[in-house]
Amino acid sequence: MTASYDADVAPIAGLIGEPTRAAILSALMSGTAYAAGELARHAGVSPATASSHLARLLDGGLVTVEKQGRHRYYRLSSSSVAAVLEALAHISPRVAPVGLRQVRASEALRRARSCYDHLAGWAGVALYQSLVDKGWLSNGGATLTRSGEAALEPLGIEIQWLRRGRRPLVRSCLDWTERRPHLAGAVGAALLTSALDRQWLRRIPGQPRALRITDEGEYGLAAAFGLDPTGFSAESTSEAAGAAAAYRSAGIALAHRRSLSDQVNAR
Repeated sequence: MTASYDADVAPIAGLIGEPTRAAILSALMSGTAYAAGELARHAGVSPATASSHLARLLDGGLVTVEKQGRHRYYRLSSSSVAAVLEALAHISPRVAPVGLRQVRASEALRRARSCYDHLAGWAGVALYQSLVDKGWLSNGGATLTRSGEAALEPLGIEIQWLRRGRRPLVRSCLDWTERRPHLAGAVGAALLTSALDRQWLRRIPGQPRALRITDEGEYGLAAAFGLDPTGFSAESTSEAAGAAAAYRSAGIALAHRRSLSDQVNAR
């Protein structure tokens, strides 16, 4: 008896399911392009082994390669691939960390990380919930309201420019650590890009996806969205509240607005 399916998922599932390729894809969920040697170190294999697996991922359409001189850099082929990987992480069993180093790495991922090109983890979920609570997102997070558009403008996010792209303006993405939605889509990508440009968030060396919320980020996120990244109430802490007021009065302007939108639409 021949099985009948709407789509042949077995080849793709086989590509993702191999442990070394899964580790490589996990590293690429940072949204950053990496050389084969860097991905080899992350997966704990030799460069030759990593190159072999990357060739299969390339043939399967899960990654793309960019050539710069003699160097080749790999990244996920699309946000759709990232969405599949995030969904698989949501239904997969957790891996218990062993040792203090792994515990700290796990805590960093859960606190704030990149999910391809948008913010995930506790910070991403808190940001999404704040946008909903403020009425900046409606229809279950599927629509950016006019007040939301106006609120994002001081961050250098030009919604009309983002509308020219092919990807959805906003959409929810189920967070695999928090089991609640965070914000994806063009606006989600623009927000992460803005936070990195302002150095509100910084990547943690040796952890491709993990992000650190800086002191500047604590104040900026509190001012712009009412987030409380450190677990204390910004409203009850005079220093944080003062910094938040300073951000509001300054308007939180971004210097390169068009380049930000260009980066998002190019993905």
